[in-house]
Amino acid sequence: MSHAVPELWINPQSSAARQAAEWRRTGRTADALLMDRIATRPQAEWLNGPEPQAVVQARTTAAAREGRTAVLVAYYIPHRDCGSYSRGGASSAAGYRQWVDEFAAGLGDRGAYVIVEPDAVAQAVAGCEQVVAKERYALLAYAVERFKRQPGTRVYLDAGNAAWHPDTSRLVEPLKQAGTALADGFALNVSNFQTDAVSSAYGNQLSEALGGKHFVIDSSRNGNGPHPGAGAATSTPTGIDPRDDESWCNPPGRALGTPPTVQTGTSPLDAYLWIKRPGESDGTCRGGPDAGQWWPAYALELARNARG
Repeated sequence: MSHAVPELWINPQSSAARQAAEWRRTGRTADALLMDRIATRPQAEWLNGPEPQAVVQARTTAAAREGRTAVLVAYYIPHRDCGSYSRGGASSAAGYRQWVDEFAAGLGDRGAYVIVEPDAVAQAVAGCEQVVAKERYALLAYAVERFKRQPGTRVYLDAGNAAWHPDTSRLVEPLKQAGTALADGFALNVSNFQTDAVSSAYGNQLSEALGGKHFVIDSSRNGNGPHPGAGAATSTPTGIDPRDDESWCNPPGRALGTPPTVQTGTSPLDAYLWIKRPGESDGTCRGGPDAGQWWPAYALELARNARG
């Protein structure tokens, strides 16, 4: 299935690319070479503010010009991140649906990988008090259906990570209510550090429960697995958000993971993607800047620790 998908697009103006260029200009050649491990690989573009259409159109147009596919993240659900570091999103359900329509219009007929709302389902399952689960799932289903109307668009609904809800059965009905039947599949490990092996096993189990749905894995920062403080993926009590201890937030000693590819050699795994852009902060913890802000020192550590 994945063999027919064009190669993934690399943004030549990414933060990592600009950082590598700056370090070359200032003589930090060795660091620039390390930064190339990020800059020369495709990463997702996060749409997390109002008026997404122009950016979506620009990225997909640039990708199409090269015969490649852009990876985009729709991240504007109301009560986003349950008020944590990445709080924000649309102020109302109506506002969100309008935002989704604008995003879809930007896609046109060029196609893309679209990752729908990281954490949104898993947080609702965990019991985010700000969220009415039924309303959230309806909004997610709207987004999935609307994006799938665009020719060539592959849609993956986020399903959290293996440490968050170790019992996959807790996610099955919520994912169905959130539109997974119309999606190409689901996304795992976005902005997290679970290994490919752990995420694949979890994904296969969830896929079976969802009638064979395919999935993608965020391998951007999982080269060394989770921080030791996070514990094993199977040790988190069901229903407890493992992020409460902040072992997920800018943990030290992590590394880049499997380079992005749609050639996984195994089904139902469609792709390894770098959805979380390596070097962007998880939030204001461990000395980091605001969530999503470029942090060159952290990016350099991820690249330095990578195996290739």
